[in-house]
Amino acid sequence: MARLKLNPKLDRARRTQLKRAGITCVCYNLRKASRVVTRIFDQHLEEAGMSSTQFQILAAIARHDTLSISQLAELMLMDRTTLTRNLKPLEKSRWIRHADEDEDRRRRSVQLSAAGDRALEKALPLWEKAQEDVLARAGDENTKALLVNLWRFIYGKRYLGA
Repeated sequence: MARLKLNPKLDRARRTQLKRAGITCVCYNLRKASRVVTRIFDQHLEEAGMSSTQFQILAAIARHDTLSISQLAELMLMDRTTLTRNLKPLEKSRWIRHADEDEDRRRRSVQLSAAGDRALEKALPLWEKAQEDVLARAGDENTKALLVNLWRFIYGKRYLGA
């Protein structure tokens, strides 16, 4: 990477303050790590014709018989608008189907289709390889500790009595 030019309008104290914010910001660093991990999973899952987000949505739907859009959004910790946008390509690929034809879209439910089950079957070994690559990069123990801490952060006291 080429050496970046510093903003000459900032004094050293301000530049140091902003550098510290970049280094210590939990949000910024989690997002960067997320992009690295997502890139690894997306590269592997590309062979199955899906992204890591699509894989996780299909896996969540497959684990349950039928899920309403609201239930799926809650399970995925996604807002309904984002989830609905992510469901469209899955519908187009015929990997999911609506379980009912309720006119109220808030109560619509989705199920995995037979084609979706086959796509998920093809994707699972690719997901496992991506998981192995991430574990190799981060280390098994580091990954386990990271997951435990993330689960505690996400689920709070509901996670293992934390």
